[in-house]
Amino acid sequence: RRGMVAAGYCLFSATTVLVMTLGSGVDGFTLDPDKGVFLHTHPDIRIPSAGPIYSFNEANFHDFEDPVQRYLNALKEGSSSVGVGVRCNARYIGALVADVHNVLINGGIYGYPATRKNPNGKLRLLYEGCPMAMIVEQAGGAASTGTGRILDVKPTEIHQRIPTFVGSIDNVFELDQFHVYYGSDGEEDADEE
Repeated sequence: RRGMVAAGYCLFSATTVLVMTLGSGVDGFTLDPDKGVFLHTHPDIRIPSAGPIYSFNEANFHDFEDPVQRYLNALKEGSSSVGVGVRCNARYIGALVADVHNVLINGGIYGYPATRKNPNGKLRLLYEGCPMAMIVEQAGGAASTGTGRILDVKPTEIHQRIPTFVGSIDNVFELDQFHVYYGSDGEEDADEE
């Protein structure tokens, strides 16, 4: 949301990394376990404008809306405009923070789209979608519901769920274009051509 002043996440793996924004860029800090302090190891994180990674739970592929299925097929076939002739790599860990962090560092797109079972998406706007959107946008990326900017969605309830796509600006823009062209409003026009 526009009133957000900060967002961040902590990633626990071989090292502990804290990534945060106060609204003017994104910085990463790594825990020094010997001293018990976080060191500023990743100043001014910038997401690549396009990337080769896509991170979607493809077990749900057949439950995704048509624009998302078509977009994923384009990535796999190498016919995506972001990587024309280059097949993108699937990298899905199954943990929001780990998947978004990988995309933030290497470029690409993370998606948790609407499905038949969860037509409004599964991720919560206020404490999953918006914080990740703020971080990615502050790093030069984009965050969308497929039909609009996540940070422009006005919450109607505390646990409101939304389809979520975050990542490199070119990747997210292309996914949005698939929604425009193949979405329910554009589906008839696309089939007539």
